[in-house]
Amino acid sequence: MNAGTGNPGITNFRTMQPAGSRTRTARAGLRPLLAAGALLAVLGAGPAWAEPRSYTIDPDHFSIGFQVEHLGYADVIGMFLKAKGSFVYDEATRTLSSGRVVVAADSVFSNHAARDRHVKDSDFLDAGSHPEIVFEATGFEPTMENGGRVEGRLSGRLSLLGQTHPVTLEVSLNKAATYPFGHRKHTLGISARTALQRSQWGMDYGVKNGMVGDEVLLSFELEATRD
Repeated sequence: MNAGTGNPGITNFRTMQPAGSRTRTARAGLRPLLAAGALLAVLGAGPAWAEPRSYTIDPDHFSIGFQVEHLGYADVIGMFLKAKGSFVYDEATRTLSSGRVVVAADSVFSNHAARDRHVKDSDFLDAGSHPEIVFEATGFEPTMENGGRVEGRLSGRLSLLGQTHPVTLEVSLNKAATYPFGHRKHTLGISARTALQRSQWGMDYGVKNGMVGDEVLLSFELEATRD
């Protein structure tokens, strides 16, 4: 049963197969090649699409505000004027690997010199004994994406007055793009909000008598450049 063109004694089964069968065989033979090609494409694109990068918060574009009730009449609004921070983030996968922010306790400012001195002393921040307020990020959970804006929850640990407790912030990644002037680095614009009970860290001055509220609202506005 020679096909006439092959080696003697070897049957050429392809010439014996119907046309439909040959088509199915050809398609079946392509499947492993296509699968291998897709795998190579994914592996080759991996580093470009999923790569954690380090970011440093620009101290010139880092604002930290706080708001707390005073005697029930109105809220006192203030700021911390000195802080620094950095984090490792993968834009493609929305994964935060690590993050740390350090705030100088004695940089508190509420536009009232006597009040600021009081807030820095042992009734509140005790800046002499605890000069730094530290936040260590432990994870980020995206909850919504709208256009280029990504919203989510940032979890971490806040160290204040020698105590460390978990906190969660509502975060909005407002923009990620090359800065249009100046340093022209890739920059993330971020807003964050949270509320905490200061007594949880042992700061309970004025809470029982209603002089100063226990709840403190914190807000953060920052720009971070990719290293």
